[in-house]
Amino acid sequence: MIKNIKWLLIASISLVACNKDDETVVIEPEVPVVAGSANFSKYVALGNSLTAGFSDSALFREGQKGSYTNILATQFKLVGGGAFKIPFMNDNVGGLLFGGNPNPAFGPRFSVNAVINNNPIIGPIVGGISTTEVFNPAISAAGPYNNMGVPGAKSFHLLAPGYGSPAGLGTNPPTANPYFVRFASSATTSVLADAMAQTPTFFSLWIGNNDVLGYALSGGDGSNPITPSAGAPGVGFDATYTALVTTLTSAGAKGVIGNIPYVTTIPNFTTVPYNPITSSLLGGGNTTVGDGTIDALNTSLYGPLKQVLTALSAGDRINLLSKTVANPLLISDESLPNLSVQITTAFTPTLGAATAGAFGAIYGQARQATKNDLVLLATRGVIGSSNPLAPASINKFGISFPLRDKDILVPTEVAELKTATDAFNVTIKSLATSKGLAFVDANALLSQVANGGVRFGQYHLSSSFLVGGAFSLDGVHPSPRGYALIANEFMKAINAKYGSTFRPVDLGNYAIQFPKVIGNNNQ
Repeated sequence: MIKNIKWLLIASISLVACNKDDETVVIEPEVPVVAGSANFSKYVALGNSLTAGFSDSALFREGQKGSYTNILATQFKLVGGGAFKIPFMNDNVGGLLFGGNPNPAFGPRFSVNAVINNNPIIGPIVGGISTTEVFNPAISAAGPYNNMGVPGAKSFHLLAPGYGSPAGLGTNPPTANPYFVRFASSATTSVLADAMAQTPTFFSLWIGNNDVLGYALSGGDGSNPITPSAGAPGVGFDATYTALVTTLTSAGAKGVIGNIPYVTTIPNFTTVPYNPITSSLLGGGNTTVGDGTIDALNTSLYGPLKQVLTALSAGDRINLLSKTVANPLLISDESLPNLSVQITTAFTPTLGAATAGAFGAIYGQARQATKNDLVLLATRGVIGSSNPLAPASINKFGISFPLRDKDILVPTEVAELKTATDAFNVTIKSLATSKGLAFVDANALLSQVANGGVRFGQYHLSSSFLVGGAFSLDGVHPSPRGYALIANEFMKAINAKYGSTFRPVDLGNYAIQFPKVIGNNNQ
């Protein structure tokens, strides 16, 4: 029987090796997984929410398990990598408790809570109850942790002593981060110090996103400025990043670092159109009512404003609303010359001093949006809502009252973000080269996802909000499949630099979104 099996096997191989055209099919032997010149026995990951596995506007257990860093650590175990300890949240709801009390700034994860008129209603998961306490000494006592990703951290925060101090949460502004407060080894330590205390043999560092993203998410209103390139370690990005990499490599550890994507590659800034105003929108689905609203707005607001602005050689700021095509949002652009005084003067004879003064103050830097403006995802809920501080006749945000600076990124702000990102990325690439580290061009990867997408097998991955599969419901952080894509890119860079042979994970095995209920959400 054994002989028969042997000859059947030989016959099978012969059939595979030849076809009717006598072409030979070469079956390549599977390449074994090897570490190459790197030592993965002690892997420590540093970074922000992306490193932690943040998704759907929260940090929760399944998200942490699906982080690109945990995917990497699982692959590293094939070549002698050790345990990868994560400061797990208590549940799959996400959010934090401060002394037993929930904090709205750290609320439950997002889910699709309803679908109304084919529009998904996205918000904090209904009925979700956070159970993760910030001030739980058992978590820090169980450290140290290999995943040192701290949601919200900027580059200089990784160097800051006391970033995990409970007392720092009570300062204004806070000097500590509640996620790091949970698992910091002491109140005086830093993220970098806790990482180095573990004597890593290999590290990953993906930091700097928040140094520009914070500015973008605030609409460039000045409340969350871009980190300057120049300055001492702990202040300027260049010196800070240099200090981080120099310290991490000081004992001979190898590693992989990633650069910063443009904000224009993530759906938070590309989903809401600049021109959503139609008769249907204004009429709540009734175009007749909407047409009447457009007529009234053109007569009482847009027409008079257009006339005055034209006289001031700024007529291109405003055009009459159309009933047949989508109209742009009304916004405030601080980069424009402020014509408040001129507008007030022009309207005073017909509207009176008080009303004319209000018009001047409101529309002095107003214009209609263009395709070069980026509307924040959160602004979708603002458009058409009422400003209680404005006269009732002109109080609808984006329609009769300009959207505020925090609601939108104008071209000058987009340019600031690009300039800073490019400068930071030069520093990151330079240090990767000078220190002999693997380098991940995350900017190029996410640009590809945003511009045409990535194909794999029978699937397609893009940055389209909700349906593209690469990003979660907050429009900023990746989905499970998006994190797997990033992990593959990190492994590709590691293989290229160190001669490792890690195989990419199958993206088809990762969901494009987390379900509304994960287990019972409290496991």
